Amino acid sequence: MQAIMETIFDIGYLGAVIILGALMIKNCRGDRQFYLFGIMGVLLGVGDAFHLVPRILALHAGDMESYAAALGIGKMISSITTAVYYTLLYMVWRIRYHITDKYELTIVVYAMLALRVVLCLLPFNQWTSLDAPLSWGIYRNIPFIILGVILMVILYQSAKKENDTAFQWMWLTVVISFVCYIPVVLFAETIPAVGMLMLPKACAYVWAVAMGYRAMKQKQVLSGYLDRFKVIR
Repeated sequence: MQAIMETIFDIGYLGAVIILGALMIKNCRGDRQFYLFGIMGVLLGVGDAFHLVPRILALHAGDMESYAAALGIGKMISSITTAVYYTLLYMVWRIRYHITDKYELTIVVYAMLALRVVLCLLPFNQWTSLDAPLSWGIYRNIPFIILGVILMVILYQSAKKENDTAFQWMWLTVVISFVCYIPVVLFAETIPAVGMLMLPKACAYVWAVAMGYRAMKQKQVLSGYLDRFKVIR
């Protein structure tokens, strides 16, 4: 039953973020913020698929050990792509709110991304082992959490300041994803049930991408009305 339910959920999640992302890339009409948002969605789905597809196969086979290597490599790829996802979200924030300064913050964001990638690629993580060290799970997530906190703060502040109703809850999607993710990193090996927190984490990602898609459609509808008004005048 777990294999069936998890398979349905994972396929739904991957399909949602990839399809919405692809639609944004295709229909963004040259709007860079939504083009980047589309890339975010596709990258998130493709990256997570490297981990979720082997997990689905392992669950149906009832044999995690045989898929340990594929699961580990997939987890590493997913760890990198999610960091890129949040970096792209930072770029969307700069474009959406017309941020032309704060270069020091940009340096910090890119530095956290680079550090996250380097730490994920180090052999000490033992990705292909079922007994990977918890210590390295913590080390590689320190820059990732810093990146997440930065996004939480700036998205909340900017949406509130600009009264941006379309993105007013974007900060909350980041909060939910990290609140669900951190306990999994710390306790999933000793308390397997904690792994269920990855479900609301995935839902938060779908919410974020759907929010971006909806914001794109709202902006395009408004632009259409303005264009008609100009013609009438």
